[in-house]
Amino acid sequence: MIARTDACPADETGVLRLGNATGLTCRECGNTVPLGPFYACDQCFGPLEVGYDFPRLTRADIEAGPKNIWRYAALLPVPQDIASRPTTEPGYTRLIRADGLAAELGMRRLWIKDDSGNPTHSFKDRVVAVALAAATEMGFKVLACPSTGNLANAVAAAAARAGIRSVVMVPANLEEQKILTTAVYGGTFVTVDGNYDDVNRLASELAGEHEDWAFVNVNVRPYYAEGSKTLGFEIAEQLGWRLPDQIVVPVASGAQLVKIDKGFTELTELGLVDGKPWKVFGAQASGCAPVSDAFAKGWDVVRPVKPDTIAKSLAIGNPADGPYVLDVVRRTGGAVADVSDAEVVDSMRLLARSQGVFGETAGGVTVGVLRKLLADGQLDPDAETVIINSGDGLKTLDAVASSVTVPAAIKPTIEEFEQFHG
Repeated sequence: MIARTDACPADETGVLRLGNATGLTCRECGNTVPLGPFYACDQCFGPLEVGYDFPRLTRADIEAGPKNIWRYAALLPVPQDIASRPTTEPGYTRLIRADGLAAELGMRRLWIKDDSGNPTHSFKDRVVAVALAAATEMGFKVLACPSTGNLANAVAAAAARAGIRSVVMVPANLEEQKILTTAVYGGTFVTVDGNYDDVNRLASELAGEHEDWAFVNVNVRPYYAEGSKTLGFEIAEQLGWRLPDQIVVPVASGAQLVKIDKGFTELTELGLVDGKPWKVFGAQASGCAPVSDAFAKGWDVVRPVKPDTIAKSLAIGNPADGPYVLDVVRRTGGAVADVSDAEVVDSMRLLARSQGVFGETAGGVTVGVLRKLLADGQLDPDAETVIINSGDGLKTLDAVASSVTVPAAIKPTIEEFEQFHG
């Protein structure tokens, strides 16, 4: 279990307070530890997860909150006054009724949870906001991360908003759009000659060397991951406080999928939605599909791979939550599948053409897997379905550049226009 050597700030009783969070529990052996900057069990080295003692909560309580993720503060490991602190205020992104895409695919009812509307245009703003809230309560002075791009944007922006330093590391071959939209926020920005897993190893080593650095997806990962629950909370609320029958989620580390399922479970247990079964499906690119491969082969272990895909935001060859993705999809009756880069691009264009949503490559992966699961009969076209668009296509322009024809310029005359248009 990795921790800072100095004590975390606490109340007069000496206990760290993060809202209704009560402690950390090992997912593997059940060992419990107090709240703090811990991410691995000191008994079995399994991952730690936040536990809670939730208060009685009503739909009206939530609906009275701010139009961002802090309306769910009572269900997150954050201080009670979080809504008044300087954050990027992510969340409450639109849930789009996707009739155009549904018609193309022969589905009855399809929704797109479009997280490209977040402050830095990806779902990562959610997880970073929660990680930052917890990290500052613990006394960390620097917000840091290894990233495939979207997380780098979110960390740099959130740190700038909070007035603290950021340290961000990414693979050097990342899309230029994501490099520029990280560098613009200032802070320490490092490109690394290697893939994400190389960058992640470096971050893990640095976390042990710099005690006042909070690596959002390393030493404060239990809190960071909880931010993805807010996707599940919002989907249920925006559907009129009910759960979808099916949901398709892109898989990188796997935490987003696992936490959406956790969010649905918590809402059910709190009586905020009616209990009903739901199915969870995972989507990967074929060039980095260790979880899909494990699912297809019936394995419980996810074997690492070397990523080779245009879907760089999903290019994590050794996903930390991979085994838990398998647990969720098998328990709910879902599946994990993957699609080629060519299918990713085609699906990005389908999403844009049919629905007016320009998703990044991860969105193309999700739509591509949706199509594949429908064709294979694994996903019910008559069941109400939600898919996640986790980021903005403007961040991955290179992926579609060669497949889109830009017309030559015409002279500003009606005759030229009619000739072109005809």
